[in-house]
Amino acid sequence: MLAYLRQQMTAALEARGALKTEMDTILDAPTAEQRELTKEEADRFAEKRAAVKATDAEIEEYRTRIADLEEDEQREQRAAEVLAEHRQSGERRERVTVTSEPEVYRKGGQTSYFRDLFRAQQRGDHEAIERLRRSDREVREGIEQRALTTADGGVGEFVPPLWMVEDYVRLARAGRVVADQIAHQPLPPGTDSISLPRLATGTATAEQTSQNTAVQETDATSNSVTANVTTIAGKQTVSQQLLDQSPINLDDILLADLAADYAVKLDTFVITNNAANKRGLLNVSGSNAITYTDATPTVGEAYAKVGDGIQQIHTSRFMPPDKIFMHPRRWAWYTVSLDTAGRPLVVPVAQMPQNVLAAMSDVTSEGFVGTLQGLPVYVDPNIPTNLGAGTNEDRIIIARSSDVILFEGTPRAEAFRETLAGQLSVLLRFYNYAALHSERYPKSLSVVAGTGLIAPTF
Repeated sequence: MLAYLRQQMTAALEARGALKTEMDTILDAPTAEQRELTKEEADRFAEKRAAVKATDAEIEEYRTRIADLEEDEQREQRAAEVLAEHRQSGERRERVTVTSEPEVYRKGGQTSYFRDLFRAQQRGDHEAIERLRRSDREVREGIEQRALTTADGGVGEFVPPLWMVEDYVRLARAGRVVADQIAHQPLPPGTDSISLPRLATGTATAEQTSQNTAVQETDATSNSVTANVTTIAGKQTVSQQLLDQSPINLDDILLADLAADYAVKLDTFVITNNAANKRGLLNVSGSNAITYTDATPTVGEAYAKVGDGIQQIHTSRFMPPDKIFMHPRRWAWYTVSLDTAGRPLVVPVAQMPQNVLAAMSDVTSEGFVGTLQGLPVYVDPNIPTNLGAGTNEDRIIIARSSDVILFEGTPRAEAFRETLAGQLSVLLRFYNYAALHSERYPKSLSVVAGTGLIAPTF
C-alpha cells in the first residue's frame, strides 16, 4: 500500500504540474498583448486554478497517509529487531577478555555470516558489522596468503554471493496517464451502476409572428446514461516459509507489484474497454471519428487531422477540448520531423526562431511532454499500437477531459493466512472497484485513426 500511495502522489504531482502549465498557457496571450483576460479565458483560468487547489488537497492527503504508514513501518521494524535479538539462542552479550579468538564464522559457531550480512546491510547493526570486519581480517591473514582463487574448485565456493535485496529489480510497468487526466469522483458505496439523467432533445424558441399570437413551445425529452461498476483484482499465493525466511518483506513487494499492474489495467479500461456501459475512450458511440488514410504519412498531414478533431469538438460540443493523448512512439515521430530546410518542427524550447509545429516540455516516457495546437500533449504507453487492418496502428485522442468521469473506490490490499493454513500458504489479494462515464458528451471526444498512424519509421 505504501508503494501504491507513493505512486499515486507522484501521479498527482505530475497532474499538478500539467495544470500549472495550462494556467500559464492561458496567461500567455493576454500577457503578450498587454490586456485583461476575456471572460472565456478567465473562466478557464478559474477552472484550472480550482483544479490545482483540489490536487494540492489530494497531495496533502497522500502525504499524511504516507507519513502514517512510514511511521507504522518503522515501529514494525523496531519490534522485529527486538524480537530477532531475543530469538538469538546462545549468543553471549557479556564482555570478556581473551588472548586468542577462534574464527568468527567457524563451523559449529554461534554466529551466521548471512544473518550478520543482512543485519549490517538492512539495519546497520554495529556488532554484526564488527564481526564482518574481523572475518575480513581473518580471510586476508589466512586464506589469501595461500595460492587460492575465488574460482569454483579453488575454494571459490567459500566466497558467498552478495544479494542486494534492497535494490531488487522491479518489473517495468506503464502508469495510468489517461486515467489520471480525466475527471475523478469517489465511487459511491452500495451500488453496481451509476446512472445520470440526460436531456435527449431540448426546448425551443422562435420569433413570434405577431403580437398576441402563440409563442414557440417544444417539449424536452430525456433519457439516461449508465456506467456499470467493474472489479479489477489480482492475487498471489506464497508459502509461509518464503515470508518467514526471506530477509525482506516479500509480501510488500508482491502487493506493490499487484498495485502497479492494477494501475495499468485501470488505464487500459479507461482507454480501450468495449463493453456496454463501460466504453473506453476509443469506443465511445457517437464520438468524432477523424480518418487519416495515407500510405506515406507526414507530420503536416497528421497536424491537420488533429486540427480537424479539435474543431469538431468546438462545433459539436460548443466547448473547447483541453488535452491530447497519444502513444510515445507517435510523439517521437513528431519530434524527429523536419521542414524542407532540415529544421525541427518540434523544438525543445518554445519561441525559438525555427518553424514551430509543437513545443517540447520535459523528456518523459509517460505523462505531459509538450503542447500541440495550444493543447497539452500527454503520452501513454497503454494506448494500443496493434489496431487497424494491419494491426500496426495507434490512435490520437483529443478530449475535453472534464466531460469524462472516472468513479474509483479505495484500493484494498489484503493478506489471508487462514484460508490456506492447511498447506502453510498465504494468499495476497489486491482489488478495487471503478466505473467510467465516457458517454455523457460523446462529441467531447475526437479520435484520429487510420493507416496514417501506422508504426512510424525513424
